[in-house]
Amino acid sequence: MRKEYDFSNAKRAHEVPHLARLQEELKKGKTRITIWLDDDVLESFRARAAEEGRGYQTIINETLKSAALSVSKADDAAPVTLKAIRRVLREKLRAA
Repeated sequence: MRKEYDFSNAKRAHEVPHLARLQEELKKGKTRITIWLDDDVLESFRARAAEEGRGYQTIINETLKSAALSVSKADDAAPVTLKAIRRVLREKLRAA
């Protein structure tokens, strides 16, 4: 290791294209993770990305976001159960 380093020709991160892209992604609220996917799943996303001319990671993110939103909406709309129907009927009959 040197005792002194010359940073006179150093560039800021926003001047280096791939570092600038990473900084922009961080501003968008994204987090870099490592994930293990089945080969066939990954290949299908890559093929779809090639057809659409987009990044496969973007398509995976959109798919996960859509699935997460649909699950949360399903949780809000609880199924009508026999127990719930009986409870409502008892309450209405008592009130009548």
